[in-house]
Amino acid sequence: MDWVTASQMPKPKLVASDVDGTLIDPFERVTARTRDVVAALVADGVQFVLATGRPPRWIAPVVAGLGFAPLCVCGNGAVLYDPETDRVLSTTVLDVPTLAWLADLAEKVLPGCGLAAERVGASAQDAATPQFVSSPEYVHAWLNPDDTAVARDEVIASPAIKMLIRLPEASSGDMAATLAGHIGDRADITYSTDHGLVEISAPGVTKAHGLRIIGERLGIDPADMVAFGDMPNDVPMLRMAGLGVAMGHAHPEAIAAADEVTGTNSEDGVARVLERWWPQGDSYR
Repeated sequence: MDWVTASQMPKPKLVASDVDGTLIDPFERVTARTRDVVAALVADGVQFVLATGRPPRWIAPVVAGLGFAPLCVCGNGAVLYDPETDRVLSTTVLDVPTLAWLADLAEKVLPGCGLAAERVGASAQDAATPQFVSSPEYVHAWLNPDDTAVARDEVIASPAIKMLIRLPEASSGDMAATLAGHIGDRADITYSTDHGLVEISAPGVTKAHGLRIIGERLGIDPADMVAFGDMPNDVPMLRMAGLGVAMGHAHPEAIAAADEVTGTNSEDGVARVLERWWPQGDSYR
């Protein structure tokens, strides 16, 4: 690999950051150091974008931590969301026949798995749309889930931005590898945790896909972007950006895809890179 570093790259026109494990610290906070340098780049006219596996309804705490509402690539690239106006700008979904096929396949090759589907409406908290539905077999990978428990067939009854497949005793990497051999190019498979959870989106839908759309709307080339991430669902955007930066604790796939490795999210790794263009004085050194 020909390594690129922030010191070699001109000032970017767009900075994109993953949220969990990257922009926010282990306590799910935007630190003062990160908030200040992001504010500096925005004041300098640079676009800042959140690129996350989170759905729009989980964006508000991050916006509050940043102190402003950036454009968001949500659902691993399936949703473009504007938190300032609380509007979903675009979605790319898995249709019902594809969801049904994926469900049958998952249950065949990953016996005992549970299924869930993420949906979106017109806004982050669209009450007309049950946004996260899960089957009785689905064991949540996080605390305090905000799901609606439904029958297995209801999970696949409406288009979804992504299907989630959960097998707690398995590794996510092994699950993804098993599914990939059967799915081929009919869907896009990724994961953002190693704890037995994979996420499936429509073909070609990744964080890079969402960032590319934003870049086209704003007239910004990928070569003028910096992207930060820590997990396999960040790999496409790390490869696409002019400078892809992996966190110090990142998954090996993310590190291999990156041009540079920074500190961990507990060490303000994102801020440490951005301060090369937008220095914040001695207060954080």
